[in-house]
Amino acid sequence: MNKNYYAILMAGGVGSRFWPVSTTEFPKQFHDMLGSGDTLIQKTFSRLSKLIPIENILILTNEKYNNLVLEQLPMVKQEQVLLEPAMRNTAPCILYASLKIKKQNPDAVMVVAPSDHWIEDEDLFTENLKQCFDFCSNEDSLMTLGIKPTFPNTGFGYIEYNKSDNNPIKTVNQFREKPDYETAKSFLASGNFLWNGGIFIWSVKSIIEAFEKFQPEMTGLFFKGFEDYNTHSEAAFINENYANAENVSIDYAVLEKAKNVYVLPATFDWNDLGTWGSLHEKLDKDENNNAVVNAKVVLKNSSSNIISTSKDKLVIIDGLEDFIIVDKDNVLLIYPKSKEQEIKGLVASLKQ
Repeated sequence: MNKNYYAILMAGGVGSRFWPVSTTEFPKQFHDMLGSGDTLIQKTFSRLSKLIPIENILILTNEKYNNLVLEQLPMVKQEQVLLEPAMRNTAPCILYASLKIKKQNPDAVMVVAPSDHWIEDEDLFTENLKQCFDFCSNEDSLMTLGIKPTFPNTGFGYIEYNKSDNNPIKTVNQFREKPDYETAKSFLASGNFLWNGGIFIWSVKSIIEAFEKFQPEMTGLFFKGFEDYNTHSEAAFINENYANAENVSIDYAVLEKAKNVYVLPATFDWNDLGTWGSLHEKLDKDENNNAVVNAKVVLKNSSSNIISTSKDKLVIIDGLEDFIIVDKDNVLLIYPKSKEQEIKGLVASLKQ
């Protein structure tokens, strides 16, 4: 284990497209979505700890999820859990964590990774991550792991890399916002576009210099607390100042502006598990393409459905195709898979 290797595990999202299983009180990263025996955050932590010392893995989350993190990751100490007192997107929390790490180890290189993604071949993931760490240890670079697209997905941002770059690690031309379907098709046809999976690698020196250059106001705000980081006064400083940071993503705040951005096309299978449909892709299915989590089922004339219930609930379905059927506590959701992107808006309207 290399003591200079660190990880920032992003675990503050709500995952509202997975309602009613994922809720504000208990988001999807804390659920065993795949029925594997481990929650998504447990699987991600285990995967990162193959390369990174356990004590060097920091978990960034909302303060309301502190107890969930400590329950599910009993090997983690409270000081490894960084609590956001306000929702401020990814740039402020990454800067905060980076300054904490800088104070502890100015030679650190780190990966920033979502806590709720699915990765099939963990050995390949570890190899790719080690390749990125080696590069960032020797170069002033901001790196991302890009995912080779398998279809023209309109739900992801894309990374366009330099077509003429024959190195395994490519220079990035630009980040592209989520496209419409025709634009996504043109991205795939051109051959030099990757999905932006939100996995970033850099040295603590490179990322803080980039923040100083492109986000001087935010950097000034968080640098005021540098003497407080990793001490008993850190929480008071963060509680007082964090909400004053701009609500902005790391992509927009830094990566879209920087010139020293590189991408490694990942060699592992990846799924962001962002919707019920993406979960359906990864679960075992019967001969009619139905995927089942926990339920006992009797299915007639039914295909391409995903069914998720409490353990051993008997579900009998006749004549349904391409539906999401989820039974959770006092909610029963029966919804066309083709409209799954609308679930997030549905949840918001129900709250109102």
